[in-house]
Order: sequence, then C-alpha cells, then structure tokens
Amino acid sequence: MIDIKKDKFIKASLAGIFSTFTIGVLTLITYKTELGLFLTASFGSSMVLLYGFPESPFAQPKNIFFGHLLTALVGVIFVNFIQLPIFIIIPVAVGLGIFLMIILDVVHPPAGGNPIMVIIGSASFDYLFSPIITGTIIILLFGVILNKYILKKNYPLQK
Repeated sequence: MIDIKKDKFIKASLAGIFSTFTIGVLTLITYKTELGLFLTASFGSSMVLLYGFPESPFAQPKNIFFGHLLTALVGVIFVNFIQLPIFIIIPVAVGLGIFLMIILDVVHPPAGGNPIMVIIGSASFDYLFSPIITGTIIILLFGVILNKYILKKNYPLQK
C-alpha cells in the first residue's frame, strides 16, 4: 500500500497544476499565435524541478536559463559545424554540454537532453531564441510568481 501524506499530496497537486498551467501557456502561444515556437521537450522535465523541488540548486533561475541555453548552443554548434556521423556528435555534444554546465555552475539536469533534440531536429541558431530563450523566460516568470508570491516560498534561493 502506498502511504501518501497530506503535505506530499498537496505538494504533488500544486506541482501538477502549476506545470499544467505553465506548459499550457507555452503550448497556447506556440499553436494559437504566430509568435513562434515556445516549447521543447526538456521544458516538461524542468517543471518537475521548478514546481516539485524549487529549493533545489538545479531549479534556480540561472541554472534553468543558462543550462538550457548552453546545452542548446552546444547542440546547434555541433549540428551546424561538426561534420561527423550523428552517432558520434550526439554523445559528444551531450557530454560537452554536461561538462560545461558543471564547470560554469549552471547545472539543470533536464537541459542535458537538449543537444539530442537539437541535433536530431537539425536546429539552426534561431532555435536558441525561440524556444530556448523566450520559453525559459516565460517559465521563470511563472516560476517566480507561482513559487514566491502565491506559495510564499523562498524562490529563488537567496545566497
């Protein structure tokens, strides 16, 4: 039998609701406007950290923003400039992206998959602006509003 405590149920419910809302807004502006692409698969994983575990260092704004931007940039550079077979550039790009996130202290685990999506999709540099930059800014706006002002959490963490 699964033992679900009330506080865990509330936390999970709020994370699910806020994730639905945030991804819903990104989906709506992607598919119901001419503004461009605001979704990428890794944003779904970002919701787990942002709303389920906002106290995690991996869920902090600089990690979400720069983790996604850095790994997507690595993928774009590899797909556009490295002329090697895909079975070589994908793992090397993922490894380099993870290395750079750790070295630059912007680790956001969901972003580790960005080079795979970018390379498989043969994305251009435009992908960095939309969905990566614009999408993460929207995600972070909702994350701060919902975590800090509605749930009254210490988000983003103050050092």
